[in-house]
Amino acid sequence: MSYLRPSNIDASKHARAVLELLVRKLRAAWPEVKLTIRGDSGFCRWRLMRWCDSHGIGYVLGLAKNPVLERAAIDEIARAQRQFQQTGRPQRLFGSFAYAASTWDRPRRVIVKAEHNAQGANPRFVVTNVPGDPRELYDDVYCQRGEMENRIKEQQLDLFADRTSCHRFLANQFRLFLSSAAYVLVQALRRTALSGTEMARAQVGTIRLKLFKVAARVVVTARRVVFHLASSYPYQDVFRAVYERLTAGPPAVAAGTG
Repeated sequence: MSYLRPSNIDASKHARAVLELLVRKLRAAWPEVKLTIRGDSGFCRWRLMRWCDSHGIGYVLGLAKNPVLERAAIDEIARAQRQFQQTGRPQRLFGSFAYAASTWDRPRRVIVKAEHNAQGANPRFVVTNVPGDPRELYDDVYCQRGEMENRIKEQQLDLFADRTSCHRFLANQFRLFLSSAAYVLVQALRRTALSGTEMARAQVGTIRLKLFKVAARVVVTARRVVFHLASSYPYQDVFRAVYERLTAGPPAVAAGTG
């Protein structure tokens, strides 16, 4: 879902409404699925967390550090510093504690990653309602949002989602919808026609450059249109495989007897 918003509003504004819409759609398709959201500190708002708590949604959200959090994690931070001074190697220690900001409705579990290296201390904090080991939740759940951000970057850079130069807001939103539709099509191409090829995990920019932006001579006759590709085109095998998969009809179904 791509939603264009003014830049002069809070980063989390409307996030709860959009999340509610997505959850409704996902549960309509998969009623028994367990949903967990993850995001950076821009989405860490107590109303969103309260909604997740009351609707059975897990969350792992970044939490901006402050003096209160650092005091609560002083044991892990100090221990990471001592171990770095003893070994000279970067240290990463994890712990958890209960915390409530002054605006929150109640305390919640916070995970601390106490990191210390040659540049000094670098503590990070995450708030969650998901049970589990702090290190696993941080490394295997929270940090994996980097892959999600890579997919967003693909749409922004390779499919021009950031091209919002129209004078009217609605026109820019429509441009964003077109970019999103293009990404869905490319993702479907990766999942189906490119499966098993050397471009099965290629980024959108690579697919555009090597499969879409291909020079050809077009010959139009009374009964057909023929595309003549260069004989030196280096990705002929992949192009042919994609073409055959996209144009193949549904598999035949044998008729039963008796």
